[in-house]
Parts: sequence; C-alpha cells; structure tokens
Amino acid sequence: MRALRIKEWGGPLESAEIDVPTLGDGDLLVKVEACGIGLTVVNCMRGQLGDDPSFLPLTPGHELVGIVTAVGPGVSQALVGRRVAAYFYLVCGACPRCLASQDSLCERFRGNVGVAIDGGYAEYAVLPALNAIPVPEGIGPVEATTIPDAIATPVHVARRAGLQPGSRVAVLAAGGGVGIHMVQVARAYGADVVGLDVVPEKLGYLADELAIPAIDSSDFAATRLPDAWGGQADVIVDLYGRVPAQRWAIDRLARDGTLVALTTFPAEAFQLSSRELVQRQLAVLGSRYNSRYEAGLAAELVRSGRVRPVVSRTVGPDEVADTLEQVSAGTVLGRAALAW
Repeated sequence: MRALRIKEWGGPLESAEIDVPTLGDGDLLVKVEACGIGLTVVNCMRGQLGDDPSFLPLTPGHELVGIVTAVGPGVSQALVGRRVAAYFYLVCGACPRCLASQDSLCERFRGNVGVAIDGGYAEYAVLPALNAIPVPEGIGPVEATTIPDAIATPVHVARRAGLQPGSRVAVLAAGGGVGIHMVQVARAYGADVVGLDVVPEKLGYLADELAIPAIDSSDFAATRLPDAWGGQADVIVDLYGRVPAQRWAIDRLARDGTLVALTTFPAEAFQLSSRELVQRQLAVLGSRYNSRYEAGLAAELVRSGRVRPVVSRTVGPDEVADTLEQVSAGTVLGRAALAW
C-alpha cells in the first residue's frame, strides 16, 4: 500500500510503498477514506507529542476515517463494514479516569495515534478497537474527519467551562480548524458567541456563512468586545496561545469569568496575580482533548445539523506536505483533509 512517512522527527513527508499492517488482539484494520490535515499533525511530526526513536519510521495522521475491513482476535465481526473515526489518545478504557469518561487523563496513557502507532496518511491503518468511534449514517468521510478532534475538543471545552444559554463567549483564532467549530459548539450550547481572527477570509466566513459576529484582532490594543456585553466576556477560549492575547483575555473577563487555554507552546507564559484572581473571582482552565463519550456527542451534533463541519480544502497524497505548510502559516480556513 502507499503511505506518507517520516524517517526522523521534524523530517519531511516521503511517499513509500509498505506492507498492509497486520492485526493483533483487539485491533481493527481500517481502509482509510480520509484523514484530517491540521496543526496538531505538524506538532506530531516535529516530535512535540513524543519523540521516541523506536516509533520511526512513522505514518502521521490522527484524524483518520475509514471502513473496517477486518478485525483481530477479541473483536466483534459486526464491526466489519462500519465507518469509524479514530480517537487520538491510546487509552486503557479500564482505569478510574476512563471509566469516569475522562479518557484524556487515562492513568495508563500510551501515547497518540499518528505518533506511537501509525496514522491515516496511508491506504490502510490499524486501530485498537477502543479507538474506533462510530460515524453516524449520512456523514461522509471527509466531513467525519472533524468529529474526533476539531468538534469533540470544543464539546469538552463547553462542558468543562459550563457553557449555558446566555453565556458570553469569545473565541480567539476562531477561523482555524478547532476555532471554527468551537464557535458553533458554543452556540449549540446556547451561548452568545463572537469570533476573533486576523485573516479577512476567515472573518468573512464567520460572519457570512455561520452568522457569528466576527472581530478583527490584528491589534489587541485596539480590539474590543461588543458594547452590548459591556466590553467583557464570561468565557474566553484561547486557541492562539500568545502572551498579548492571553493578557488581553484576562483583562476582558467579567467577574467570575473563565479563560480556557488549549495551546501548548512551551515558550509562551504570561503573568497573572492571585490578587486579580481573587478580587474578580476568575478561573483559568486547561483543556486537554476530549473523551470518547464527547466524541460521540460531537458526532450527534454533526448528524443533527447543529454543527457544520468546515473542511475548506481536500487534497490527494501528493499535496499533503504543501497543505501542512499552509496550515502552519495559518492560511487554511477551518480544516483540510487528505482523501484517498
């Protein structure tokens, strides 16, 4: 089969012909139909989510969707022929965290699909059965690539931050792969939402296609939240992760407000005093991926039409490397995807 591989962390994607993988106990063989192309893949390829030399050579791509064609020992034959999406984290499914639907905090976490095991930039992939999320009927493979991360991660944010009808929610980097779905999920939870971005195409899509008020945040010193909100938000979701944006967000939280952080840039750190936390009763939350249960909730939001998957670019295998560069540059609206 054809695969796109890296031979070293941070190295280029290279096309290769490799054997179709074999199945172990509890595994599924998936004929890959599509796989997401987003910034997390870039981070995976750079070794930021694991750089064990024994993982190499590696096939990246964690947002894979495809049809189960075979199952290993211990897996029901009923799964053959089903369309599934991949859950990113390799979890045990049996520890207290997993049993409490907190899979992203699994006590026996083994790494990530597309890092510790091969991902979906190949014609076939092997997944542990625990990592197979059923895709509802009527959702195509390219659309489904958004479910387990780009939409389920916002579902986790919404639940973690306690979004409810009337919550004033601002999303930074709202035109990116997660942000463009975060604004929709927040609205689905009843929140009053605005999206901030710097790319005119993304701002236009938010306003014109999703009917989300869009704010140009090119200059945070001049960036204002709606007057109707009193210039403040109850929840600010930070998908940008840079110091000026984080300080801006803290300063614009209402009393009892919450900043939700999702980025992990190691060199970015902003100052925050306990005095302002206490006097304004603020909260700063980290949000780590999502649970398999939340991936199911995300699939239902798509099936019901309450969230629209935004995949602006679908490419073949020869275009993946260039598309990853465009994702890194921040020029891709929503998500991109490889279609086999």
